[in-house]
Amino acid sequence: MPGNGHDLARLRIALTTFFALDGFIFAGWVVRIPAIKEQTNASASALGLALLGVSAGAVVTMILTGRLCRRFGSHPVTVVCGVLLSLSVALPPLTHSAAALGAVLLVFGAAYGGINVAFNSAAVDLVAALRRPVMPSFHAAFSLGGMVGAGLGGLVAGSLSPTRHLLGLTVIGLAVTGVAGRTLLRYEAPVPPDRGQDKERAPRRLDARTRTLVTVFGLIALCTAYGEGALADWGALHLEQDLDAHPGVAAAGYSCFALAMTIGRLSGTTLLERLGRTRTVVAGGALAAGGMLLGSLAPSVWATLLGFAVTGLGLANIFPVAIERAGALAGPSGVATASTLGYGGMLLGPPAIGFMADWFSLPIALTSVAALAAVAALIGVTTRHTAER
Repeated sequence: MPGNGHDLARLRIALTTFFALDGFIFAGWVVRIPAIKEQTNASASALGLALLGVSAGAVVTMILTGRLCRRFGSHPVTVVCGVLLSLSVALPPLTHSAAALGAVLLVFGAAYGGINVAFNSAAVDLVAALRRPVMPSFHAAFSLGGMVGAGLGGLVAGSLSPTRHLLGLTVIGLAVTGVAGRTLLRYEAPVPPDRGQDKERAPRRLDARTRTLVTVFGLIALCTAYGEGALADWGALHLEQDLDAHPGVAAAGYSCFALAMTIGRLSGTTLLERLGRTRTVVAGGALAAGGMLLGSLAPSVWATLLGFAVTGLGLANIFPVAIERAGALAGPSGVATASTLGYGGMLLGPPAIGFMADWFSLPIALTSVAALAAVAALIGVTTRHTAER
């Protein structure tokens, strides 16, 4: 068990590395989806069904991982999932049909969902031990890893086949896991100063109120992740289809959102220390709601890009705060519940926007992101006493 600040700093670096690796590997896979679609000769609908394998594998594994973390510890589970994630990302290019692709994506999704619960659980313990709200810094590392992974993938897409590219990610992932994993395996998860060791190791029996609060924080995560999924899939189309933006400019829409979210998370610890959790969630939800109203309804491209960036700043720290609070209340099972709901929101966003766009219009459909951001702010107000504990 880490016994001093130097040991906690080492743990923080190791966990930050795993967050960045997760974003790097996932983004590297995403940018090769078009090439793998061509390789498998899958139709758009068949590819969509195959991609559900990632979601299904992740959601099912998230709840199971909470139990594994309670039994074996979050650090060993993080390392094992890091190995599985690194190995499984090399499997999609080896398939030659949509059915086979869906099967291997179940494995990839299971590893992805597992490591997300495991390292978030480890981060919750470390945040409590440090007594500083550093959770956003871990999620900033995930965002930075994703940006690097996507950028590198775009650069090598023309010269490397998907097989070689993703096999390279496997090698990098195993090397990083081997280095950072040694630190995690050397120490048990820290016990926060205000908890006794025996109490911490005893299984937590959650009462109805605690379970309800964990679900509420999960709903906050859902409201914000909905916006991230919606903008990833529909932001560029809105710019190109509704505002006649050049394809290159349209592609920059999500980049503006992602970059602003990364900047927001990098400054999240300072923001939380100054404002506290409740004000951060409420202000972030309100800012995101205003930004998304501008981004969805503005008549000009540049105003829309500004709206997307403001939305990213607003949503940046809400998800990390929600996961951290759920974990503080209920341990790994709380992280698993909130992560599952949050991931569900990311999955719900794109199809929900699609249906609403058919019924009304895409700009009107995108205002649902603003509505749910406002709901997250409202929930933040109603749970303000719990959020600051």
